Amino acid sequence: MKQNQPAPTLPLEDISDCSTEYVTAVLRALSILEAFGGSDVHLPLVELSKRTGMNKTTALRIARTLAKKHYLVQRDDGDWRLGRAAGWLGACYQATFDVHDIVEPVLRELTIQTGESASFYVREGNQRTCLARVDGPQTIRHHVRVGIGLPLDLGAPGRVILAFSGERGEPYEAIRKRGFHLSMGEREAEVSSVSAPIFGLDWKLLGSICISGPTSRLAKERLMELAQVIMQAANQLSYSLAGNTKLAKLKLPDSIATWHP
Repeated sequence: MKQNQPAPTLPLEDISDCSTEYVTAVLRALSILEAFGGSDVHLPLVELSKRTGMNKTTALRIARTLAKKHYLVQRDDGDWRLGRAAGWLGACYQATFDVHDIVEPVLRELTIQTGESASFYVREGNQRTCLARVDGPQTIRHHVRVGIGLPLDLGAPGRVILAFSGERGEPYEAIRKRGFHLSMGEREAEVSSVSAPIFGLDWKLLGSICISGPTSRLAKERLMELAQVIMQAANQLSYSLAGNTKLAKLKLPDSIATWHP
């Protein structure tokens, strides 16, 4: 083969014949990457094996393959950590959401209006990830780190994502009907939050925004007052992310979020 000549590609029928093998390999590689949590600086092979359900031989083979493309790095002590390629994907992911130009100003305005911290969450598998956050001005406040993965079925932001992803039953039917959800001590004791959905083009669900803080300040009555504030912000942000800047500047009815199951 001549230098710089592209490698031959498999015929379509060959790809179809072994597609199951390819898909399995990709899913296993993704499972290795997803095994890392927000607080995991590095993990030993035995922990990767445990979290993914793979035997150690398979986990090691996939980890070494990912390391060749810099998605993983093996430390001198044998543990594994995420590599620069994983960081690059994260940076690209954030860039596509216009976090700095569109989302963060809305979150900042929410903290000014409410005096509490504001966050934007997106769904990643069976978790919700905090993609952007602006801390409130209060000395005592709820702390969440950008990039951390949290349960979908605990807390207002996750429940909202599940509801507008089509989850059946309660409380999801009620959440879709009123367009927001509030939570008190569901994931963390003494922490309250209220959340509403964010949509993009063609009303595709992108995630949810929320305000959160200590229950001592955010009793149920206060959360209900702030629900209208966050729904209005969610509607404005949805139009901005969908690219309809004219509609984003209008004063929108509070019930817009309920139009979209």
